Amino acid sequence: MDKKFELPPMTFGLGRRQFLKTAAAGAAMPLLGGLHAFGQDAVNLTFWAWAPGSDLMAKEFEKKFPNVKVKVENVGQGGPHYVKLRNAITAGTGLPDVAQMEFNSISSFKALNVLADMGAHGANSVKDKFIDWTWKSVSDGDKVYGIPWDSGPMGLLYRADIYEANKIAVPETWDEFAEASKKYSAANPGKFLTNFGIDPGWIGAVLWQAGARPFKVDGTNIKIALNDEIAKKWANYWQGLLDAKAVNTMPMWTAEWFAAFDDGTNASWLTAAWGPAVMSGSMKNSVGKWRAAGIPQWNKGENISSNWGGSTFAAFTTSPHPKEATEFAMFMGGDPASGRYWNEKQFFFPVLKDLAADAGLMGIKYDFYGGQAVNEVFAKAANEVDPSYEFAPFQDYVNTLLQDELNAAVGGKGTLAEAFDRVQATVTAYAADQGYTVT
Repeated sequence: MDKKFELPPMTFGLGRRQFLKTAAAGAAMPLLGGLHAFGQDAVNLTFWAWAPGSDLMAKEFEKKFPNVKVKVENVGQGGPHYVKLRNAITAGTGLPDVAQMEFNSISSFKALNVLADMGAHGANSVKDKFIDWTWKSVSDGDKVYGIPWDSGPMGLLYRADIYEANKIAVPETWDEFAEASKKYSAANPGKFLTNFGIDPGWIGAVLWQAGARPFKVDGTNIKIALNDEIAKKWANYWQGLLDAKAVNTMPMWTAEWFAAFDDGTNASWLTAAWGPAVMSGSMKNSVGKWRAAGIPQWNKGENISSNWGGSTFAAFTTSPHPKEATEFAMFMGGDPASGRYWNEKQFFFPVLKDLAADAGLMGIKYDFYGGQAVNEVFAKAANEVDPSYEFAPFQDYVNTLLQDELNAAVGGKGTLAEAFDRVQATVTAYAADQGYTVT
């Protein structure tokens, strides 16, 4: 449930080419790892994280490894957190040993050569504990750049009372969803089946589920396909709903946006596994009226999901204690007791196979959802995430462009498809300027 309730400001500052030029001397310095045998001399680690409960679980780690002391620091949530990481990289000093890092940021920091290969320090020993796609997202062969922490497989939350009153069947396909959206809004002016707000994470997730693969990175070669046939099909789909005034377009993460779900203005939310906790913690008037279902499919009979949000634990090459940093990350993400804590107490969706398959844990019924065990829906989706999706090594830049250009299209500057053309052109030029060969 790492998703912020408002989109943090994006700051780029440190480009790949700039970093590789200014940090060359520092990169040549030998790491200090290996001076202390794990379990012997006292070791101090610094851990940057914004998630609640991080300090409590760090203390549990210290109980297990009393020679290691962990200092937990919250330097900001989301955008400010990454800005401070980049500032420390630029300065050549001040990086923590381990930091919370969202899945979509791994590629950006990996491109800067600052993420430690935890595989060299035993991380692959826990590989089989994790849902396959989550591990694939943080690894490259035997190299491991993060330990999965939580995830956000996609599904549909919907108002059962509104669906039933309007004789709307839960849509199994996107065609059914579009048809129901148009009929419902036409019969109920000012009411919508869902909202089309521009959050780059959400845009990426629903495009992922549609089959889009906008980036393929091979060293300094990168394939960019932000306006390919799949993206255009997706854009035309939502453009049709926008033109029919069959989706709400209010900004996401505002008080008004939450209220629109609570008062029935919006009857559905296409969201991630952390969504149920966000919704139940934010709404008072619709308790017991919500239900969960799988995300609609582009082809009837398919079972394909995607991911929105979620974090990892990443260690940095500057840490003088890479083995201890790896062991800490492995404990925080891979220890069964730790994983259970994150799910039961903080409502993070599990990345561990055993927890996602735990009938008792996933089968908990919630009054807000009319007694439905909503986690069962998302546990199924977690095993349906296609792992072949890649983020850009400058994903924050891409996210800001998507937000700006798609908002412009919603506001009347051309179509969504044309917005993707603009993003493709701008990102292609940016990648070349960063030293990549674009194919």
